[in-house]
Amino acid sequence: MNIRKYSKSDYNQLLEIYSMSKLDELKYESTNFELLSLDKDEIRLAQIYESDIYVYGTKYAVGFCAYSGSEIRALFVHPNYRGKGIGVSLLEFMLSNIIGTATLYVAASNHPAIKLYQKYGFKIISEFKTTYNRKAVLANKMEQLPVYG
Repeated sequence: MNIRKYSKSDYNQLLEIYSMSKLDELKYESTNFELLSLDKDEIRLAQIYESDIYVYGTKYAVGFCAYSGSEIRALFVHPNYRGKGIGVSLLEFMLSNIIGTATLYVAASNHPAIKLYQKYGFKIISEFKTTYNRKAVLANKMEQLPVYG
């Protein structure tokens, strides 16, 4: 596993991964969205920077994740590196570091992501309206109760 703590030298790669991946989570929506790059999305960038950020890759980051406390805030893999278990590795890494009930938010139309999260014991606990780049999106809040063994 090549997961390491984010460093400032990863910034441009983080922006590229986000730009190449962000609209994929909204591709099942009936509305067409325009990308708001991470460096221009002050709220999202601040949320990520106040989180624990990790990247996947030794020299060059090909995926990243961020969590704050028990909330998963980001999980992105560059499209050229998908299907290789990177997203699963990042998710499992975050879950191994989260204490208590893990939470995350996902577009309600993003069924592939929801199915992945459900494999890890997440349940949809609420649905709400939000926006991305000033366009409405229906989202789900999901929670994973801790497993005690």
